Amino acid sequence: MMIKSQTKSRARALQLLYTWELMNRPSTSTVISALARLTGPEPTVLDLAERYLVGVTGSVAQLDELAAAATDHWRLERLALVDRNILRIGTWELLQPHVPAAGAIDQAVWLAQRFGGPQSPSFVNGVLDRVARQLGRL
Repeated sequence: MMIKSQTKSRARALQLLYTWELMNRPSTSTVISALARLTGPEPTVLDLAERYLVGVTGSVAQLDELAAAATDHWRLERLALVDRNILRIGTWELLQPHVPAAGAIDQAVWLAQRFGGPQSPSFVNGVLDRVARQLGRL
């Protein structure tokens, strides 16, 4: 199965965000240069991943607030790092009017299936569904 470049970009953005948090939130350029070599022969994947990284890190407080409001009895800082960053990517996409809400949620669930724990896909789906509804996207 061939994976679309947009899907690869989201996966790369997740890696960039994970690194960003592990490195104690340095500048995005620091993270991008540290991981640029991972893209291999597809620079367009990194370009889009960089847009996600800059968009998410530039509005991380708002994204965390929206996601936290959609969780029951969970503080975002207690979530697994991967799940937290998948929620950030999905929430950021839900704030982009040109991104279909169902597509943003499906892609986030795909990331959760690929990189999260056994409960991650259903958790991510539930939280992002609530975020989308709160934003009037569903």
